[in-house]
Amino acid sequence: MTDKRVDVSHVALAAAGAALTLLLAACGEGTQDAAQNPAVPSSSTSSSAQSETPSTTQEQQSASETSEPGTSQGQPAPADASGLCKSGDLRLSLGHGDAAAGTQYRPLQFTNVGGDACVIQGFPGVSYVAGADGHQVGAAAFREGTKGSPVTLNPGDMAYAEVGFVQVRNYEAAECRPTEVRGLRVYPPQETESMFIEAPGTGCAGEDIPGNQLTVRTIQPGSGDA
Repeated sequence: MTDKRVDVSHVALAAAGAALTLLLAACGEGTQDAAQNPAVPSSSTSSSAQSETPSTTQEQQSASETSEPGTSQGQPAPADASGLCKSGDLRLSLGHGDAAAGTQYRPLQFTNVGGDACVIQGFPGVSYVAGADGHQVGAAAFREGTKGSPVTLNPGDMAYAEVGFVQVRNYEAAECRPTEVRGLRVYPPQETESMFIEAPGTGCAGEDIPGNQLTVRTIQPGSGDA
């Protein structure tokens, strides 16, 4: 009777031990699974970071396009090479002319001696000058006619304005006050720097002569030589 009780106790103890072993084994597997798969949530984070990459790239491209105005679409249009002709771009000369009714007409010629094309338009300012100081003699040339169209002068090209020189001896000496002149002071149209061309002769220093001792017409293309 005593031997049977001891055997039953041994069997019960062995069964409890087996159950404990199985429980520990199951816990160990769960722990190993957790240890072997710790990065599952990070794959979601990586996916989120990857989904943001195209947006970041687009923003960089947009910023690059905005900050580079020198591309073919953003380049400023080239400046117009044909600016107004300046005194420093021009050379003056007087062409051949003809006389009519006491007035000699000669083309005042403007030649582009600069390196670039330029535009000249309208009436030049013209007056007689005398003395070493170049003082003006009489009134400036009277403008005849209307303002002409712009004339583009490429390097070496010429334009002219017809100037009328009245024979001042036809005026009364008291009114005219005849004065020897050295030549002409000329202001190209829309220019404030004057030029000078020799044209020795006689002008009227009097301001009240009946008429105009000099006349000028608008700029035209060509030399104007008769």
